[in-house]
Amino acid sequence: MSIQCPAAADDEPGRTATEPRDRWIVWRQDDNGNQFEVARKDSRAEAEELAASMEARGHKQTYWGARATE
Repeated sequence: MSIQCPAAADDEPGRTATEPRDRWIVWRQDDNGNQFEVARKDSRAEAEELAASMEARGHKQTYWGARATE
């Protein structure tokens, strides 16, 4: 299983210091194709770390991080 995360820089070029950073969602997909939100993180690195940790447990689910749209 692999971790999938859309390419994007955490430093968010063009963002000013007063603008909020993008949030990242860690998603899980089970072996039936159902998708669930697992957690929200403040950075892509945190989301990827959690997704990797969850996948390392050896379950059949797939985990990935994606930028929150809300």
